[in-house]
Amino acid sequence: MRRTAIVIGYFCVISTLAWGAESSSNFEKYWPTWRGPNATGVAPEADPPMEWSENKNVRWKISIPGKGHSSPIVWGDHVFVTTAIETDKPIDPRLIEAAQQRQQNRFGHFGRREGLRPREDDRPGPRRGDDDGPPRREEGVRGSEGQRSSFMRGVQPTKIYHFDILALNRGDGRIVWQRTAHEAFPHEGTHNEGSWASNSLVTDGESIYAYFGSRGLYSYDMQGNSKWEKDFGNMTIKLGFGEGSSPVLYGETIIVNWDHEGQSFIIALDKKTGQEHWKVNRDEPTSWSTPIVVEHNGRPQVITSATNATRGYNLATGELIWECGGMTMNTIPSPVSAKGMVYVTSGFRGNALQAIHLASAFGDISGNEKAVVWEYHRDTPYTPSPLLYGDKLYFLKRNDSILSCFNASTGQSYYGPQRMEGIEGNVFASPVGAANRVYLSGGNGTTLVIKHGPQFEVIAQNILDSSFTASPAIVDNEIYLRGDKYLYCIATN
Repeated sequence: MRRTAIVIGYFCVISTLAWGAESSSNFEKYWPTWRGPNATGVAPEADPPMEWSENKNVRWKISIPGKGHSSPIVWGDHVFVTTAIETDKPIDPRLIEAAQQRQQNRFGHFGRREGLRPREDDRPGPRRGDDDGPPRREEGVRGSEGQRSSFMRGVQPTKIYHFDILALNRGDGRIVWQRTAHEAFPHEGTHNEGSWASNSLVTDGESIYAYFGSRGLYSYDMQGNSKWEKDFGNMTIKLGFGEGSSPVLYGETIIVNWDHEGQSFIIALDKKTGQEHWKVNRDEPTSWSTPIVVEHNGRPQVITSATNATRGYNLATGELIWECGGMTMNTIPSPVSAKGMVYVTSGFRGNALQAIHLASAFGDISGNEKAVVWEYHRDTPYTPSPLLYGDKLYFLKRNDSILSCFNASTGQSYYGPQRMEGIEGNVFASPVGAANRVYLSGGNGTTLVIKHGPQFEVIAQNILDSSFTASPAIVDNEIYLRGDKYLYCIATN
């Protein structure tokens, strides 16, 4: 680990997420996008319950048709989710064979991946995480039979799907409207613990934007009337593990990051018409990270985290402002930002956490100690995004129920790696915070509530009859938990 202390008397720059014509108070109140109103995982005005069970503080519980791992978003009186629903429509068997063959062709001999972009080992900075033991096998590898079969453990398409948006009543969970944005046979598979509806929606209170990756981006008004749609083509995802990056709104602009094994790019569109403002090609393999937009010195910039580099782009033009190498392969966690700092993490085939000072971020800042204020190279997350709550940064180790808490400004460790007893199996959901509490949901249906602060203290353990992969949403006195079986509204009855 390297930590470089920088004394900053005060931050002369304020970094914020902006949302256009709608009042900021509305965005603080609701959960309009992936990772909440400020894209940090925090609901600043909410106070949800600390305790619940199947028989306590469950306002409603409903089964969502189909399958999806997108997180709920909440605005006004409605909760919005996406899902992919199997149909019984006849399908040409040749399409199924082609999808399966495409997956098989990704791999040649044992341990060799054909047709996939190699890791950029010559990017700036050393390989990360060599102090964390030997390299881990690719997720999904089992036994010594070879990597080929284990890489094939993803779900291959065999059905035509409806890609739907659902609007639910916050009061009772009933479906207010349901729209099919697209109908298609997926051109390739997805991770066996994922879905074809893993991208979260975003709203500004005037429109809903539903993104299904290779199935397109769709705009609806709040009553479910279609406004426009945009087709970006088909992604070729590394290992056929599925798509997951979510769109981002800022002012009049919607941003989509399109990192895959073909030509990657980032694109900015007019939110009212879907017309392209700019498009910039990227030298990146597949990443699943969702961008953020941060206003720095009065200039908004789009910040993306990926394998080869974290980059900041001018929102108005797409011009590259800065870049920084140092992340690991398969970058999934989204950046978080506050008080002129940006925090990026990754945790596959290594470990990386960087705290970047935007006032010093110009050009290539790899190895620049004024720009990269501190770094940490152990116990960082593979899938879950970090939680930035006040001056504390919380993050999980890989996909494990092991939590660390750091001082966000200095990189001082408060605690961790701390195992969270009660959560078993993989943890894919990102932690969220409200009312000086941190909520962490696991794959076994357990949610731990931890006191927000420099000491680790569990204040509640809650168990429900569903496993949780999607990240929670928090609004007012409610927390929304989307599991593999049910969507729950948890609130004091």
